[in-house]
Amino acid sequence: MNATWKLPAERLKKQRRNRRMFMAGIVTGLACLFGYFYAAFTPAVETVFYDLQPVIIADSPPGYATAEAKAAVEAQSSLPDNIRKWTIAPGDNLSSIFDSENISQNVLCQIMAADESLLALDILRPGNTLTFTLDENSRQLVQMELFFHPAHQVVYQRIDENSFDYEESILPGTWEKQLIAGEMNGSFYNSALRVGLSEQEAGNISDLFKSKINFARDIRAGDKFQVVRSQQLVGLDLTGQNRIEGVRIFARKHKYTAFLFEDGNYYDERGESLARAFQRYPYRGHRRVSSPYNLARRHPITGRISPHKGVDFAMPSGTPIYATGDGEVVRVKNHPYAGKYIEIKHGGRYVTRYLHLSRTTVRRGQKVSRGERIALSGNTGRSTGPHLHYELHINGRAVNPLRAKIPMAASIPKSSVKSFSQHVTELIAIMEQSTDNLVGSALMPSNSKIDGAPEATGGRS
Repeated sequence: MNATWKLPAERLKKQRRNRRMFMAGIVTGLACLFGYFYAAFTPAVETVFYDLQPVIIADSPPGYATAEAKAAVEAQSSLPDNIRKWTIAPGDNLSSIFDSENISQNVLCQIMAADESLLALDILRPGNTLTFTLDENSRQLVQMELFFHPAHQVVYQRIDENSFDYEESILPGTWEKQLIAGEMNGSFYNSALRVGLSEQEAGNISDLFKSKINFARDIRAGDKFQVVRSQQLVGLDLTGQNRIEGVRIFARKHKYTAFLFEDGNYYDERGESLARAFQRYPYRGHRRVSSPYNLARRHPITGRISPHKGVDFAMPSGTPIYATGDGEVVRVKNHPYAGKYIEIKHGGRYVTRYLHLSRTTVRRGQKVSRGERIALSGNTGRSTGPHLHYELHINGRAVNPLRAKIPMAASIPKSSVKSFSQHVTELIAIMEQSTDNLVGSALMPSNSKIDGAPEATGGRS
């Protein structure tokens, strides 16, 4: 009874790792500060300094990092000595990676500045790779390639002594439909996992039907469900990107359906939306557009041509900001150039971003509803005055949020009823193949591609 209680080993390990990450952040910030003062007394250099937080990579399953590290060593041995390849492992952060490759923290600051409009470096995960290309003579970094998967890559290219630009490559690939069917045995969530759906997919399906089904009360053992899932391929390689195309749940004497349509929303068999429509603006009242969506805009601080992939609304700091649609908060971060920002995923096709906030009122993983307050506007990051920078992404590409076609109605438009009915008929035909074998899955080859969207290559940001 008098034994001294000690923290679990795992918790102690986590605390030690957090302290290392904190120290890495301090080192990075001091490096950027040094770069700033160096630039201030060097006429040829133009640098803007902001506090830089390290990008911490999420954990992954045991053994993953060891296998990836071994593969990285083998791959590195075949590369020229001016090209270095780094496979992201759990616990990595950009500051320590650059130190390991003998690349200065000031160069990291320059790349982070280039990444401001893309924010790709905020979503690194174990297994992603960074390829550094150095000048053979000066050993200065001239290019960094970020490889997410075969369909998504970003290349950061040096354009002068003090800055980088980027080029993003998003390939449509092809999608193969896969039928997954099963019976309820316990909760729907666990039943879905048993037949091969991921935790995220099972959770998303539960959210789809949250207003239709009480999974604790309406589901019985033996009830059946059918799911059509598409998997993306580039050539013969799976990218790891999936989407749920259609769902049918047979609970007691009721049938519940959800089908993904070309507008990115889910509708039931009758064409009624399972989620509320979007609203166009993330605030209430009227606000002036201080900087429109413009792919050829000259940046107000750097003076360089830099795509503006969103719309800036002039407003006092502290103005309430609202989610423009139902969704899940997938990012709440503090970026040295984008400031405090929030990213919300709305189903499988839409993503919205809200930048330069003074305060956030939601957390990562939280479900939000259209019109729910998520933040207060501000002037954080690289900004010339109080405002909100708002972005809308469709299929991974930024579009003009003031003109893009977004779902504004609660049901399928009359002009799309015929194509929607044909789409539903095709998916049901696939589902009917599970009648004789309700537990299992099968691949359905398809040449369909991701629906395209135009590429997007007060104060302003």
